[in-house]
Amino acid sequence: MAVRVRYDTHEFDNVDIHLRSLRSNQEFEDEDGQAEALGISSASWPLFGIVWPSGQVLAHHLFQTNFRDKRILEVGCGIGLTSVLLNHLQADITATDYHPQAEGFMQHNTDLNDDPRVPFVRTGWADPQTDLGLFDLIIGSDLLYEDEHVQQLADFICQHSRPQGEVILVDPGRGRHARFSRAMAEAGFSLLVERPQQPDFMISPFKGVILSYSR
Repeated sequence: MAVRVRYDTHEFDNVDIHLRSLRSNQEFEDEDGQAEALGISSASWPLFGIVWPSGQVLAHHLFQTNFRDKRILEVGCGIGLTSVLLNHLQADITATDYHPQAEGFMQHNTDLNDDPRVPFVRTGWADPQTDLGLFDLIIGSDLLYEDEHVQQLADFICQHSRPQGEVILVDPGRGRHARFSRAMAEAGFSLLVERPQQPDFMISPFKGVILSYSR
């Protein structure tokens, strides 16, 4: 049975972004076993396809950020709300995710918004060095799910950040961003922590933080 999807419009002042996402976090489809071969369980399979609060906060934050003339990389993009938005605003955005279905949803969503397709690379943070190159700004949301992700993500970011690069991550508070920030400090990054005011596009309180790193 094919997964069930939903269609929503996300508003950014006078900019509307149309998005197809999974109908719920109970959806699952892996007939060819591609996700299983990558170590993605049926329980974690749908996580890429949901619009999570941290992803909404990241998208709205970037909408208010000066990203002109910057080469931007979104890591762990999932359903890709921020990448689709930045692409719609003609930013130089490249998206990455480990999930085998992420690219298909991303490109469907760029088509929904009548935009050119986002450059996409399926890669994991622990994969061998990629040819993605270097970026001025690296972004992501709700990335630190497991303890082993802390050093893997820090290494991946350092591999792809320019010497004077910036990093913006939104973390919902899973208890790992302090260790991640220490790993980033060892790589020469300073940290600014921002606790956003309650977003008017959310019903439930957002208890996370925006982590901005620079060097």
